[in-house]
Amino acid sequence: MNEPRIIVALDFSSAEKALNLATQLNPELCRLKVGKELFTVAGPNLVKQLTREGFDIFLDLKFHDIPNTVAKACKAAADLGVWMMNVHALGGKKMLVAAREAVPPGTARLIAVTLLTSMNQDDLNDVGLQGEPEQIVLRLARLTQNCGLDGVVCSALEVSNLRQHLNTGFNLVTPGIRLEADSLDDQKRVATPSTAIKNGADYLVIGRPITQAKDPLLVLQKLNQSITM
Repeated sequence: MNEPRIIVALDFSSAEKALNLATQLNPELCRLKVGKELFTVAGPNLVKQLTREGFDIFLDLKFHDIPNTVAKACKAAADLGVWMMNVHALGGKKMLVAAREAVPPGTARLIAVTLLTSMNQDDLNDVGLQGEPEQIVLRLARLTQNCGLDGVVCSALEVSNLRQHLNTGFNLVTPGIRLEADSLDDQKRVATPSTAIKNGADYLVIGRPITQAKDPLLVLQKLNQSITM
């Protein structure tokens, strides 16, 4: 893959901070992720502005609602010109199919969240999901693939197993990426960039290691080197 494989998470509380970081990055080396906090604060105009700056945008709003509502939300996201968006696989087959119909293949990429990387076995037990994380992720990923979506968000620790069971070309997007010396913060199922790529990840979502660096572009360049070696 010659395209950028790193997606920088713009986990900021203002458009100003997000735009300031964007000026320090290179759209040839990364994509950008706009999540719930930033989108709630800054709205669609920020997405359009970042797109005008040449960045592909992953709109990470994890739509999860009745099928009709999710379909309309996905259509609105596609109309913004985003590169990728996501829904929750736990929304079920009808919701996933409705989202796919609203965003036809070949337009914006449509992927589904399996399990949040902050969740471990205790969390799954609390909400009544039976099975180990790897089993649940595979089940949800298969459902997503069968509904015609382009990929899933999953932990890097589950990538290798998913690659053995899913079609070639089905995108695996992995958050919870940390450098060797980084703290885990609120993530529990994590991996380093090189490990995630070796296991079969297509795209890496990386936040703090880049956004909190003194020289974000330098860190981005080093990360790109580490996953192409």
